[in-house]
Amino acid sequence: MSTVWIIDDDKSIRWVLEKALDQANIQTRVFEQAEPALNQLKREQPDAIITDIRMPGMDGLMLLEQVHEANPDLPVIIMTAHSDLESAVSSYRRGAFEYLPKPFDVDEAVSLIERAIAHFEEMSANTPAPEKEINEHEIIGEAPAMQEVFRAIGRLSHSHITVLINGESGTGKELVAHALHKHSPRAVEPFIALNMAAIPRDLIESELFGHEKGSFTGAGGQRRGRFEQANGGTLFLDEIGDMPSETQTRLLRVLADGEFYRVGGTTPINVNVRIIAATHQNLESLVKEGRFREDLFHRLNVIRIHIPRLADRREDIPKLLGHFLQSAAEELDVESKTLRPETEDFLSSLDWPGNVRQLENTCRWITVMASGREVLINDLPPELLEQQSSTQTSGNWEQNLRFWADQQLSHGAVNLLDTAVPIFERIMIETALKHTAGRRRDAANLLGWGRNTLTRKIKELGMETGNDDSETDE
Repeated sequence: MSTVWIIDDDKSIRWVLEKALDQANIQTRVFEQAEPALNQLKREQPDAIITDIRMPGMDGLMLLEQVHEANPDLPVIIMTAHSDLESAVSSYRRGAFEYLPKPFDVDEAVSLIERAIAHFEEMSANTPAPEKEINEHEIIGEAPAMQEVFRAIGRLSHSHITVLINGESGTGKELVAHALHKHSPRAVEPFIALNMAAIPRDLIESELFGHEKGSFTGAGGQRRGRFEQANGGTLFLDEIGDMPSETQTRLLRVLADGEFYRVGGTTPINVNVRIIAATHQNLESLVKEGRFREDLFHRLNVIRIHIPRLADRREDIPKLLGHFLQSAAEELDVESKTLRPETEDFLSSLDWPGNVRQLENTCRWITVMASGREVLINDLPPELLEQQSSTQTSGNWEQNLRFWADQQLSHGAVNLLDTAVPIFERIMIETALKHTAGRRRDAANLLGWGRNTLTRKIKELGMETGNDDSETDE
């Protein structure tokens, strides 16, 4: 029978995993801290370890490092309630088998542990490269949608493989490309970025591959292109869907042969470049329309990372607001603005069609234009206030309710239904009575209740109807 060690200072986590693994016919041994487990590892070895990152004494990453130094084949799964890019990358770079953000689905956790055990024999014996110091928190995100992005960056941290990044404009595709480069074996080499949509069509090949003197009008001297500049490092091709078809053909040859000619040149140039491409477009659709080469698409689409819209990761908005307000204050050398709670809640409820870039620019606007240190809703840009009225009339009450519940729980609220249900019922009753000019029998019909039920609810909620028709409505 397989044995798994569970290391976590949270008793409830230990208990849940212990019971779930027992039902899966997997033996367990539990530890509250890392040190006793590390000492026990000198005498016996489990088939897998699942450990928290943050614990008293030795943390999970330090334990992971020491386990892999002595037992490089032993799979270690890292759990954490503080999900961010740094911990994800650190986990994978130090050799974690998998990174599991809390809260997690128990069945998925058991399945992951079973996979770790099954994979035990095939684990690589290579010692992970030491982690380079991370000086800044490149990407802010604790939302589940961002955890998949962090996992992908972590998994690719030992790789030179081509990556295609998908996401709407303003979601942070270049930021992810920078992170992929920074946490890769090419990190000390150049990172060169080129936006296909920002370069005139007739200059793209010169930008990419360089040119020889006199090769075209205005080519006064020899110029190294972006491929040469990125040699040994990473070339980030943003908005790859806008690349002209003739340039696509040349790019395909470079990816296949690692060789190209400067514009007007006759000497082949060899380069070793990792390609990271990004687009907000659907490349599969462009291929079907004949606007993008299918063979190039398959060359680029080796690993794909999807960046979520800001509206799909609303729980990250408060942290992003704080970060961008602080950055704007430092950039402009002024005191940082503070958002009132209702202002933060309002900003978190908006759709942000421009995604993170729009949020960042809004924080700059606030820093410059808001008069006081504390920012009220009325201090916000007019177009955001217009979006508020549009949101109020959009009828998307389910989304607004979901956001309200998320905000309440994030602020530590409990017994949420005790608050929400009376509010919901009061609004429904008031609206129905408005439509029936206060006639309770008709209002009860609109709500799908009996009249006695409506009368009881009005009393329970302490409502003032303004027109008690109990005499005339019978």
